[in-house]
Amino acid sequence: MKPPYNISSEILNLVAQISENIGKIYSAHLYRPAIKLRKNNRIKTIQSSLAVDGNTLDYEQVTAFLGNKKVLAPPKDILEVKNAIAVYQRLEKFKANSLKSFCKAHKILMKDLLKDAGKLRTKSVGIMKGKKLSHFAPSGEMVNPYDEKLI
Repeated sequence: MKPPYNISSEILNLVAQISENIGKIYSAHLYRPAIKLRKNNRIKTIQSSLAVDGNTLDYEQVTAFLGNKKVLAPPKDILEVKNAIAVYQRLEKFKANSLKSFCKAHKILMKDLLKDAGKLRTKSVGIMKGKKLSHFAPSGEMVNPYDEKLI
């Protein structure tokens, strides 16, 4: 039986273009990590980053929080997770070498936690482990000279 059309060079070109576009779609999906893997990495990143500064929420609690479930924890720790999630959701909008982007991210991350959120610090800070100082950051006077390198 003869098909009700003639195979022309125009039809062959269209078939080739369709095949090429299908190939692009398939290849785009090959390199994307699975949604579950991306979600797990996001949870681990948030939990471990906050744990360094003393946040008590564990992996399961952060997972529950992302699932809109109630989590029993200190209000400050919950706020830190909430803010970290907000920054994470906007990550692609920030410019890596921009002081302005850095300050915007800091403002979101420290919302309702620091009075001067989004501004370069001028005072000295450190990280305590219990009653012991485990890390002393460069003084506030040393932070400002670096700001021009980030612009």
